[in-house]
Amino acid sequence: MAFFDLPDFDDHEQVVFCSDEASGLKAIIAVHSTALGAAVGGCRMWDYANDEDALIDVLRLSKGMTYKNAMAGLTMGGGKSVIIGDAKTLKSEGLFKAFGQALNNLNGRYLSAEDVNITTQDIAITNTVTPFVTGTEGKSGNPAPFTALGTFLGIKASVKHKLKRDDLTGLTVAVQGLGSVGYSLCEHLHNAGAKLIITDINKLALDKAANEFGATIVNLDEIYDQDADIYAPCALGATINDDSLNRLKVKIIAGCANNQLATPAHDHMLLTKGILYAPDYVINAGGIINVSFEDNYDADKSTKKVHEIYHTLLDIYQKAELSNSPTGVIADEMAREILTNGGKK
Repeated sequence: MAFFDLPDFDDHEQVVFCSDEASGLKAIIAVHSTALGAAVGGCRMWDYANDEDALIDVLRLSKGMTYKNAMAGLTMGGGKSVIIGDAKTLKSEGLFKAFGQALNNLNGRYLSAEDVNITTQDIAITNTVTPFVTGTEGKSGNPAPFTALGTFLGIKASVKHKLKRDDLTGLTVAVQGLGSVGYSLCEHLHNAGAKLIITDINKLALDKAANEFGATIVNLDEIYDQDADIYAPCALGATINDDSLNRLKVKIIAGCANNQLATPAHDHMLLTKGILYAPDYVINAGGIINVSFEDNYDADKSTKKVHEIYHTLLDIYQKAELSNSPTGVIADEMAREILTNGGKK
């Protein structure tokens, strides 16, 4: 494999492969950019089909963090880490201590936090051997509720722009994924009067959402075929692809998943189809915004800054409409300009 020729390699500053035989740790840490500060981004644990899939994922996610932090107005660079393996069987105290030692070897160039299958408890174990973590209990804590809030506000901004409405009453949202963020998002949507169609691999979460929110449950692959106004991808990435775009009937795509587009070409395809796309790293920035308040935590200030996502998306949509460009292209251009200007919007 020619590493530097990979399509998802974007002049990353540093990519580190980590292993620890005793604990079974196999991890990859990618530092995409420290132009605006130390790289910050969560750690994801996933049972990847192969090591190349893990590498591609961490390359894409770390670049997304650079752009996410820039667009959110944070003095943070972009990085990400993945631990390869089944979170249900491989997690242990030794594993997360070994991961902490790997973070120490980067000496503060990258700070890790929670992501898919990683909890604040896992980060607390890592924190016993390294200071280079964030999103810890007693400080900013679990970022998931703030990611959900930001995504909800992003959906409202999308509805404002596309449907010329200030409310969600009676709109149908097809939510793919009921993890901690997806479930919290469903609660916001239900309270705002939206109708929910949901899918997930977790039957308990589905049944709970059906009981609490009156949501309609569909099979995993059926989520793309629903008569809905909004599709909210809240699981893993690349669910906006050739197959799904031929099936989706929605007017808006706005969810909290990372790397929602299978390829950059799908951004252009969405424009052609007249579907408004909320760039993923903009709409799902609520969690990292909350983490940015780690050292002097203030929930009110964090919440106020999360609300800026609404206005950032409206700005992107306006610029995209004026130039007849895909929203993802416009967001990327804005992010690169911020990076070039040293963090100034």
